Order: sequence, then structure tokens, then C-alpha cells
Amino acid sequence: MSANPSLAFAPRSTAFTQALTLDDVRQRAPAVFAPTAHERMSSTYTFIPTEQVLSGLMQAGFVPVDARQARARRASALHTRHVVRLRRRFETVQLKGSVPEVVLLNSHDGTSAYQLRIGIFRVACTNGLIVSRGAFPAYCVPHRGNVVDDVIDGALQVSERFGSLAEQVERMGRRRLSNDEQIRFAERALMLRFPDPAMTGIAPSQLLTCRRPEDAGDDLWSALNKVQEVLLRGGLIRHSVGGRLTRTRRITSIRE
Repeated sequence: MSANPSLAFAPRSTAFTQALTLDDVRQRAPAVFAPTAHERMSSTYTFIPTEQVLSGLMQAGFVPVDARQARARRASALHTRHVVRLRRRFETVQLKGSVPEVVLLNSHDGTSAYQLRIGIFRVACTNGLIVSRGAFPAYCVPHRGNVVDDVIDGALQVSERFGSLAEQVERMGRRRLSNDEQIRFAERALMLRFPDPAMTGIAPSQLLTCRRPEDAGDDLWSALNKVQEVLLRGGLIRHSVGGRLTRTRRITSIRE
């Protein structure tokens, strides 16, 4: 990790207040405690309950702070995709009013291996972002072999990149954008959310609406947070293909 003097560090900072117990996790995401794999899984599938992996991560110094699972319209609610967000018990890296996290994703119906990603929890908006695979690698652990140890090792490797993530956030905060650059940034973000521009009925400038004072500014980090807030929270007024006024929906799907 670079000794960049512009970065803020808080030695032994307990950068969380909403640590969850296992009972809290059970209430939010019952699939974490699935007793068996889905019946369609073959004999080559090694069933290791997420509870066992989570317990191993907690023993390794990680604390769960959020848990949720996908809605199961047809599949079993105990085997569906679920996600647990964890933080290091004593965090030393701060990210401009945000907290770095390890995001653990899994399912027991064959739709997902164990995945470990870097996350950012931004205190101002309580949004939990997941860092793109293109910026930092994700770690995937298949359901076979020594799953628990492999997941713990992956989580430790992910958390070792928190310092590099902090440096990137600092660089984004220093990068000023002209009005044209902000519009181009919003255009590309809009295409990610709505691949067919003709179907959106939304002007890119709508994504740059500042919904809170903390997002005011012309730097890249502020632009990112304005755009992601509007896309995640929804509520943008747009014209449908038929000309009817509608509002964009909130994103709640784990996959999305």
C-alpha cells in the first residue's frame, strides 16, 4: 500500500456500528442457513452451508453488517442467491466518508459459486456499492474441495486491496470534470442501465441531479455518486415508448 499522505487512516478504527449477530443474519437471509443443497444438485456438488463459511470469516476477523437474499418466486427460498457484506473488525483505511467491505455472494441451487468482491458503503447515502470486476478482481470458489479455507483466503486477499481502492477514490476526488465531460459520463452510465437509448425517455442531465449536499461538486467521485444514486434509487420521470409519463424503478435485485 502506498504511503500517500493525502489518504486518511484511522488506526484500529471500529468503522461500523451495525454489526449483525448470526440470529440477525438468519432473519434477513434464511438461505445462509440452508441445511442441504437443492435437490437437483449432482453428487459432485460439495454442499458447505454459507453459515459455516460465515462463521469461518468471523473467526478470521470479519464482521457481518448486512445480509439479504433474492426473492424466490418459483425456486426454494432456502437455496436462492444471497449476499452478506462484511467489514474487518478493526479497519485502518477510510474512503472519503465511506467504509470498505468484503461482499460474499452464494447460492445452493447451482446458480452461483462463492464469490468475493470489494464493496464500498457510503455513509452519506447508505448505499452499498460493489466495485467492478474490471477495476479489481473478484474471487470465485466453486462448490468443491476445501471451500471454507478457500473463501477465507479470498476474503483476506480482497481486503488487502482496500488501500489501493482508497487511492483510486482519492484520485477520482481530484479529477475535475467539465460540463461536457459530466454529460458524457452520464450518457455512458445511462447506456449501462438502459442499453437501448430510444427506450429510456431520459436525458443524461437528469442523472446529474444532486439529491444531497454531500454530492455537490464537479469532480469524478461526486459525479459517480450522483449518477449511481439516481439509477439505484429510481424515481426519474420519463416518457414511455407510448408517450406515457412513468418513473424509473428502484434497483433491489442482487443480480442487478
